[in-house]
Amino acid sequence: MQVGLIIIGDEILSGKRQDSHLARFIALLSERGMQLAWAQYLGDDRALLAARLREAFASGDLVVSCGGIGATPDDHTRQAAAEALGRPLALHPEARELIWQRIVKMAEEQGTTADPEHADSRRRFEMGVFPQGAGIVPNPYNKIPGFFVGDVHFVPGFPVMAHPMMAWVLDRYPQLHRQVGVLERSLIVQGAMEASLTPLMEAVEAEFGGIKVFSLPSVDHPQWGRCIELGVKGDAAQLSPAYDALKRGVTAFGASISTEMVR
Repeated sequence: MQVGLIIIGDEILSGKRQDSHLARFIALLSERGMQLAWAQYLGDDRALLAARLREAFASGDLVVSCGGIGATPDDHTRQAAAEALGRPLALHPEARELIWQRIVKMAEEQGTTADPEHADSRRRFEMGVFPQGAGIVPNPYNKIPGFFVGDVHFVPGFPVMAHPMMAWVLDRYPQLHRQVGVLERSLIVQGAMEASLTPLMEAVEAEFGGIKVFSLPSVDHPQWGRCIELGVKGDAAQLSPAYDALKRGVTAFGASISTEMVR
């Protein structure tokens, strides 16, 4: 099972707001020994969202979608999810109760009386209208929940809410957690071109199953100038022997190694 992230909002794509979800989600995954396989940024377009969510539901991946689950006209995620699933939308009873608790608390703070039939209350209850059969993603910030269907999970766009909800989602999958340890080893290579090192990279991947070799070239690195960060990542049991083979190959090629890194 791979892990994917969908970030929704015109405000992200227009640059009005800067995304903080990607970096935080990667950090949450890393704390659990997991890695992100893919990410998508999408605007508030219901047809586009429905198409992409249909792919997410069919993927078998663990997916978190951030944003667009409110009840204003520019929020389309709940409706798009229902369309992608071919299910009707319905007010989730547990979500209604959680939202009602929030309404009561707000009324107490304002010195007023909560009324479930008030127009504002009815609009807030709309935030608990999910595709039929959905489960609840709890929101520790203000109780207004997200939802999930299968392995696709929906959380708000507000980072203060979304990030603890992301952590809750990941902890639903303890079978995907790995012991946190060395997941990546690399070295800084100078005096070689990527094309010349490609056969070495291919040979290391072929010899060590579960290992990926990566190459990150720079033409003006602030410390090493023109260089290549060459490394291996993946299966912990194969990491050290694969790295040793890579390092021997670079040395045999005649390139220089400036430094070595462990992550």
